[in-house]
Amino acid sequence: MKKTIKPCYYGDYLQLEKFLDSQKPVSGNYGDEAHDETLFIIVHQAYELWFKQILHELHSVMQVFARDDVKDEQLTQVVHRLKRVIKIQALLNQQIEVMETMTPQDFLSFRNYLVPASGFQSIQFKVLEISLGLKSKYRIDFDKQSFYNRLTDDHREFLEGLEQQPSLFDRVESWLERMPFLEFEDFKFWQLYQDATHKMLDQELEIINQNEMLSEKELSQQLKEHASTRANFEALLDEKLFNEVRSAGRFRLTQRATLSALFISMYRDKPMFNLPFQFITCLTEIDEQLTLWRYKHMMMVQRMLGSKIGTGGSSGHDYLKRTTESNRIYKDFFNLATFLLPTDALPELPDNVHQALGYYFNKR
Repeated sequence: MKKTIKPCYYGDYLQLEKFLDSQKPVSGNYGDEAHDETLFIIVHQAYELWFKQILHELHSVMQVFARDDVKDEQLTQVVHRLKRVIKIQALLNQQIEVMETMTPQDFLSFRNYLVPASGFQSIQFKVLEISLGLKSKYRIDFDKQSFYNRLTDDHREFLEGLEQQPSLFDRVESWLERMPFLEFEDFKFWQLYQDATHKMLDQELEIINQNEMLSEKELSQQLKEHASTRANFEALLDEKLFNEVRSAGRFRLTQRATLSALFISMYRDKPMFNLPFQFITCLTEIDEQLTLWRYKHMMMVQRMLGSKIGTGGSSGHDYLKRTTESNRIYKDFFNLATFLLPTDALPELPDNVHQALGYYFNKR
């Protein structure tokens, strides 16, 4: 590190004069200034600052996954930075509690002066969603119709260009597809997994049939549910069936990427899979925090506005409720739990695969 030559002053370094003079309530232009409008501005400015930091971290992660290979030391850094993103998201979720110190009447005292400005016009949040993998075709209908409304031409053109670029979801899918251990010498993961799942499902079927406590109706229902479970496993392992259910929206990842993620999750204790598992877990937690943010935002809007229309023209609470349920990005990783086997039912890996996934030292 080079020796500092020019003295650095705290206020100048942080540009506090500019920064602290950037809160300009509009209510004062029409009468008495609404006291809580300053809080409203500062909270949203803080959101935008943290969005900037999240995008800064996300950009570095996407640069790593844009390459044809991801080295272990890079994955260590990626996991570290994504954990930072998760901490920031948790802070953003807590920040909503500060906003909720404002009563509905406090908000109504300046709310109408903000029309048609709304969170729809947060370009950084739109960049965040698109970069993570929530592109227009995956959004709910209202989003598809209105995502680019009320934006300047420059912003619209920029976001439309970003939609054409690979997202982190796309990069991760390609990375999982390249995972070399699905087929390793004479080993094929899905064959080992299929044998184990057949054994598990046969045992479960036997338990159901031997349960004398079940009524005919209960037995019929459990047999139906068991058949559905078996069909899910068959769809996972059969390429044609998988592509059919994927087209119907039950999967977003390709079959190979899904199987790779499942392999990593089941054998996460293997040294080679530890960092990939942490990475997948980070993406799951980011999606969870984003969903939680939408939910808390939805509850706050209902508390402040009831069933009123949002300033951006959406149905307010109802719109946010639908995005909470539908605008998920990494659901495939959540749904892996459907296909996990109990630890004691995991099939033993062949020696050559076990050695390749671990730390193996030969003194020779």
